[in-house]
Amino acid sequence: MISRGRVDFPPNAAAIREYEALQAQRQVTPKPTRLKGAYGFDAPYLMPIPAFLIVVNILDAVISRSVWPLAPAAIIAACMGCGLHTSRRGKFLAWAELLDELHLRGDERVLDLGCGRGALLILAAQRLTTGRAVGVDLWSKSDQSGNAAQATQRNAVAEGVADRVELHTGDMTNLPFEDSSFDVVLSNVAIHNVRGQAGRRKAIEEAVRVLRPGGRLRIADIWATRIYEAHLATLGMTGITRRNLGWRMWWSGPWLPTHLVTANRVRIQNSLTSPSTN
Repeated sequence: MISRGRVDFPPNAAAIREYEALQAQRQVTPKPTRLKGAYGFDAPYLMPIPAFLIVVNILDAVISRSVWPLAPAAIIAACMGCGLHTSRRGKFLAWAELLDELHLRGDERVLDLGCGRGALLILAAQRLTTGRAVGVDLWSKSDQSGNAAQATQRNAVAEGVADRVELHTGDMTNLPFEDSSFDVVLSNVAIHNVRGQAGRRKAIEEAVRVLRPGGRLRIADIWATRIYEAHLATLGMTGITRRNLGWRMWWSGPWLPTHLVTANRVRIQNSLTSPSTN
């Protein structure tokens, strides 16, 4: 018998690993309600457009001495505020719930495709103990303000999960990882940035390639999610679903929502065969 503290186990490697994982779960970093890192803004190049239109309408109202131009200014401001809320808070709340639904043990390897400054990556790392949260990105500042590996690393340090975070520079269509090397693959509003439908399909194929048998895939995006859903079916994935993530993930309003595609890779069944006797 193997004694560990107050619990005795038979000398079974699987049982020992399960026990150690349960013990490690108790040490998961507390998930704070307010993050300490600096995560920037999504699609910063778009922000000046609504701001300009708001100013134009306000000036029109002043010059014409009419309140009517203030109506479109108010609508544009509301749309802008909705998008900012999603970028700065909504996505954190939505993904925190999605990650909790995965019931991670804490020892998984989790990959975030297009991790940016680490919003989703760090939320995942906070739910790990002995596992690793791995982020890959090309670090484009047009996709996220101040996007850089150094900024993501600083956020990981600020949130106290730097020991569980690993960063790579790489293309989603040609991931620098071996086959079947991750338990969970995630992506938040990133794959649509890949140019062309063929490129986006290739990114989906790469996500499946690096996913272990029995692994889980969660992809959130603002368009092309039906293409992802259909392509995952051709790749043999199971449990494929697609759903709207609701108002917290509206990028300006209900006309630009975020949909989540989920899928699982088929688990390899171990079959025990005994030699036949004649």
